[in-house]
Amino acid sequence: MKALLLVSELEDYTISFASGVARHMPVVLGVPRRRYAHLASWFDPAVDLHLLDWPRHRSLANPWFLHQLTRLIRHEQPNLIHLLSNTTLWLNFAVPFWRPIPLVTTVHDVELHPGDSDTRTLPGWAPELMVRQSGHVVVHGEGLKRMVLDRYSKSPDCVHVLSHPAIHRYAELARRQKMARRSSDGTVRVLLFGRIFAYKGLKQLIRAEAILKDVLPNLHITVAGRGDDPWVFRPLMGEAGRYDIRNRFIEDEEVAQLFLDADIVVLPYTEASQSGVLNLAAAFGKPVIVTDVGELRATVQPNGLGMVVPPDNAEELAKAIRTLVDNNDLRNNLGANALEWATGPNSPDQVGARAAALYREVVGSC
Repeated sequence: MKALLLVSELEDYTISFASGVARHMPVVLGVPRRRYAHLASWFDPAVDLHLLDWPRHRSLANPWFLHQLTRLIRHEQPNLIHLLSNTTLWLNFAVPFWRPIPLVTTVHDVELHPGDSDTRTLPGWAPELMVRQSGHVVVHGEGLKRMVLDRYSKSPDCVHVLSHPAIHRYAELARRQKMARRSSDGTVRVLLFGRIFAYKGLKQLIRAEAILKDVLPNLHITVAGRGDDPWVFRPLMGEAGRYDIRNRFIEDEEVAQLFLDADIVVLPYTEASQSGVLNLAAAFGKPVIVTDVGELRATVQPNGLGMVVPPDNAEELAKAIRTLVDNNDLRNNLGANALEWATGPNSPDQVGARAAALYREVVGSC
């Protein structure tokens, strides 16, 4: 049995997921050359990687690309096609030509995140049409499954839950390059990493820091990632020296160093589905503080990965930060749990085994 995976973005997720599945069955992966060529060495050698000249969705070259892609599918003769995201406009027009091959689509976000200007560039009908055309849908949590069932006319037997696999690439990079944590000299570093959009909760983190400025003089906040300008909240900030703001794309080695240096990773989101940052932090064995949105509580609490606080509540966020700062043993225990989870039940290998079993089930039911 062979699975063909397609995705135009989500590089870190795709590396973990495709590599995990490839350890359990033959996998062909088609991705854009412009985004993946420099990452090819990070895939498991078992992945049959095809770097495609995949146009941007506004390009007039898309019809020709779909023709070439359909030829590749006919040549490979997969038993199943899995789209690792539903946010590709043009693939909607190719799906009818791929039948009767079973089609599975992963829906990462059932609803758009507030202020997510990246995803809003895609017409709203495109991701919805892809879900409706797919015989089976994968989501990353039971809550998301309920949302899909409420929104789309799908049988519960056709909506499946697979966890977002841990992202080990940056931790492995740190090991390969023998990178080390910077000396903390008593400083406790809190990291907010990723695309800085409204829903990421930066405002609440800054308010929490203001609450803690007198009781935790050794606290240092790092905000790293492109997106909205964090300095709009400058009037809410305390001492500028307690902040390290990096409002830009973060290169791989810098990502690795940020997570090595972090004592606590915060995800104070006002809205979320699940989080790649959580899965990256776990691979470094870092404790997290998350808000009770989306699948974050259902992931963090049962696995002992960190603390959960209400969204939009700077006081509770500050209390959780202080608890972890003051309790080094608790931080270490939560971090150990996170690493065990990332290398065990949520490792790419184990998530890949569950995905391969799902593929066999889908094909067997056709």
